[in-house]
Amino acid sequence: MADSGTQGGETLLFLTDEQLRKGIEAMFFAYRGFTADPDRILEKYAYGRAHHRAIHFINRQPGLTVTTLLSVLGVTKQSLNRVLRTLIEDGLVESRVGRKDKRERHLFLTEKGEALERELSGAQRERMRAAYRAAGPQAVAGFRQVLEAMMDFEMRRHYQMMKDGA
Repeated sequence: MADSGTQGGETLLFLTDEQLRKGIEAMFFAYRGFTADPDRILEKYAYGRAHHRAIHFINRQPGLTVTTLLSVLGVTKQSLNRVLRTLIEDGLVESRVGRKDKRERHLFLTEKGEALERELSGAQRERMRAAYRAAGPQAVAGFRQVLEAMMDFEMRRHYQMMKDGA
């Protein structure tokens, strides 16, 4: 068995540009695979990935404010409002006025929104489960560490809040 610091004879603390390029390309292709199944589902509704991300995070944190969702997604208010307007009009998301602060809007998935979220995340969970099983538990932990290390501070903060809240 190889040392935890080496894999295939390569020290993980020093990577060549070629090794990094291969990792970058693997991320591009993995992302295409990871988004392909949901993209096919979203296409039936004339939705895009922004709709998917909004649905995902509203599901993860029911009652999420529009302001927090803006911060999590890192999009403009105008862009998010277009997405939310569509989701609300189509009966997938409900916007409720805040109880403490009437200026806040809290977002919740409707039953229809929850059904679409289950369909979208189910496809991604199947792909992730198969990849995790093929890679093994050490690779899963290492993969998550790499992803977390790639996040900038604000993204990591949002991720930690969601992870800790789950």
